[in-house]
Amino acid sequence: MMDLTELLVEAATLMGVGMIAVFCFLSLLIVAVKGLAKIAPPIAEIAEPRSASPKSTQPANNAAVVAAISAAVQQYRKAK
Repeated sequence: MMDLTELLVEAATLMGVGMIAVFCFLSLLIVAVKGLAKIAPPIAEIAEPRSASPKSTQPANNAAVVAAISAAVQQYRKAK
């Protein structure tokens, strides 16, 4: 069986390797995100500007929609 000191040294080594790996990965991720942030604004400026007045998504026949919803609610309440 391994001595307690050897186990603690091995645990500390594994912990150190793991922390270094995470630090390197996060550092690489930060560099990549900052690099993409410098590239992204020119790409966003190329996109077409949106129109000032958005199109209405309202249905043309509001009365029919309201009637259909009312009928559905009444049917639902009767089913309970």
